[in-house]
Amino acid sequence: MMGPAGRWILVFVIALAAGAGAYVASRSLLRPDAAPDAAAPAAPAAEATPPVPVIPDRRPDVTLADRDGKRRSLAEWNGRPQVINFWATWCAPCRREIPMLNALAKDGAWPDVALVGIAVDFREDVLRYLQETPVDYTVLIGEQDGFDAARAFGMASLGLPFTAFVDSRGRIVTIHLGELHRSQADVILSIVRALDAGRIDLPTAQARIRSEVPKNDSFGA
Repeated sequence: MMGPAGRWILVFVIALAAGAGAYVASRSLLRPDAAPDAAAPAAPAAEATPPVPVIPDRRPDVTLADRDGKRRSLAEWNGRPQVINFWATWCAPCRREIPMLNALAKDGAWPDVALVGIAVDFREDVLRYLQETPVDYTVLIGEQDGFDAARAFGMASLGLPFTAFVDSRGRIVTIHLGELHRSQADVILSIVRALDAGRIDLPTAQARIRSEVPKNDSFGA
């Protein structure tokens, strides 16, 4: 198994390959116990103002391996509203979201919704975490391809967690940045349901999310 220094080197190489825009997000793969070598180059200074993400109109067709190693595409859930949660094992707010997401997947309030977690993390760490922590929805796992997935959603440089809400036509209705709470998820999903039913249009749905979701930090809305 790769040691802490080796892990950091891998993260740095991935960051270089991914480009400067993904560097901040890629370094966050570094676990708290994996301190970089003293000779390693320092991270670039944080920008005073975070970059404004460019969110695509439609959900990207991302394909990643699930916990069993099977390649699966988000297109598998076409025709259904989707909640796509990007997370990592080292991320405390990501871990706090999991019980709420489990309830969202299991309690029957939103039976038509497909819930998918995308772990942007080292595969062995994710599999170890899943052995210890119940996760009752589909989990897809990616290291470099996880960064690529976050970039495809326009969010590679803004950190984790973030959650994309997609309607049944495949349109990104909103992306929530930061820890998601059940009250926020329920309001957003009720608006997505109204959109899917044809009771409102997309601009109205996004305006309602801006005004009705408590303490929401969202993009594309």
